[in-house]
Amino acid sequence: MEARGTNEHVIEVTDLRRVYGGGFEAVRGISFHVGRGEVFALLGTNGAGKTSTVELLEGLERPDGGRVRILGHDPYTERAAVRPRTGVMLQEGGFPSELSVAETARMWAGCVSGARPVAEALALVGLAGKAGVRVKQLSGGERRRLDLALALLGEPEVLFLDEPTTGLDAEGRRDTWDLVRALRDAGTTVLLTTHYLEEAEGLADRLAILHQGRIAVSGTPAEVTAEQPSRISFRLPDGYFVGDLPPLDALGVCDHEIDGRLVRLRTRELQRAATGLLVWAERAGVELRGLDLRSASLEEAFLGIAREASAKNEEVSA
Repeated sequence: MEARGTNEHVIEVTDLRRVYGGGFEAVRGISFHVGRGEVFALLGTNGAGKTSTVELLEGLERPDGGRVRILGHDPYTERAAVRPRTGVMLQEGGFPSELSVAETARMWAGCVSGARPVAEALALVGLAGKAGVRVKQLSGGERRRLDLALALLGEPEVLFLDEPTTGLDAEGRRDTWDLVRALRDAGTTVLLTTHYLEEAEGLADRLAILHQGRIAVSGTPAEVTAEQPSRISFRLPDGYFVGDLPPLDALGVCDHEIDGRLVRLRTRELQRAATGLLVWAERAGVELRGLDLRSASLEEAFLGIAREASAKNEEVSA
């Protein structure tokens, strides 16, 4: 996926830091930017500093170092200039349970400058038929839809989505993805946090993975996954062993596993390795049953970063 957006940086983060009591540095000097009409996913391993970063971007806290600019303004000291132009979807809205969906939306609209019609906001997220239902009667997924509707009431230029599809079923998740894409195409800048790596891979124009308060890797989903090896798996024909294959290093294989007759190869040169294997099989007159070739996924890149970081920590501790 090619990066979208323009050269205009709607979100600018420079050497951002956040320190908690006792000197714990949750965010350790991170920098990134997001262009207008771009979806940017901020991912992180447990305790990576993702929530702390988002709170600083939303202007809920003052940074302990570095700076944040949203639409050219400091979201903490110039909140009045930023807040009317942004929408925020928190992980948990905490709305009065006795109010109906429409009443909740109308209450929220009263706090928003230039709010779009409540019925329009509810229709955008598929809650038009639930307008008269009390919040306490909504399912978890429907409450997430309501959270999103309220974030969209002010027709924001910048939209912060914190775990937007948690609790949604498959259909609801896909509907939300379609809505996010439509908002992006209309020029809305979206900063997204999610635990669903498939979601980040499918929605984000660019992303950053945080680990221990620093950005471990950033780029388009394709750029991030390209740093991880691809995989080839197949079953060896009867009577053949791994030693009968062409030399694995000559195929560009960087690692391999054997489980009975099942062979798994890892390579950063998928085409070269696959071609070598298929040429060998053709010449040997054998079939590589269960042959499966696939590029690395964002999940593998994410787990690879976590493993590498853990290994480094173990080395430091030793």
